[in-house]
Amino acid sequence: MNHKTIIKGLSRNQQVFKQLLKGIPKEEYIWKDKPGRWCLLEIVCHLYDEEREDFRKRTKHVLETPDEQFMPIDPEGWVKDRDYIKQEYDRVLNNFLEERKASLHWLDSLVTPSWNNISVHPDFGEMTAQQFLANWLAHDHLHFKQITNLKLDYLKYASGEDFSYAGGW
Repeated sequence: MNHKTIIKGLSRNQQVFKQLLKGIPKEEYIWKDKPGRWCLLEIVCHLYDEEREDFRKRTKHVLETPDEQFMPIDPEGWVKDRDYIKQEYDRVLNNFLEERKASLHWLDSLVTPSWNNISVHPDFGEMTAQQFLANWLAHDHLHFKQITNLKLDYLKYASGEDFSYAGGW
């Protein structure tokens, strides 16, 4: 898959996130069925931080300064350190969507980027800019799955209905 196809996917996904996450009532976006599972609010905060501090920044890093070390990040720790659960859902969601727009603008502005540049990630070893870009898109899809599963579990909880007729896949 080439970088243009991946960038188009990131662009399409901006609308998918918007449709999946806009207009959610508070009781749903803060709902968790078990400790340690992220609620929608925490997922949105994570997406916002990852957009700014991980995928765009690291893709840019590999393109522009591949021989320098990455600045460390702590996505799991940010949940508590940045008090995600106390953030304002609509504000953070809008901030994430604006950051995605900024990412797409940046990606579209690149002129002959060196997608084969390599940097050494401390945990994953050598990674190209193309790999970071593809993982950015994969990250979106993994969160679609997470969000959809969480919304289905909330529907089961809130409705109390049996969903066997809906299918078992």
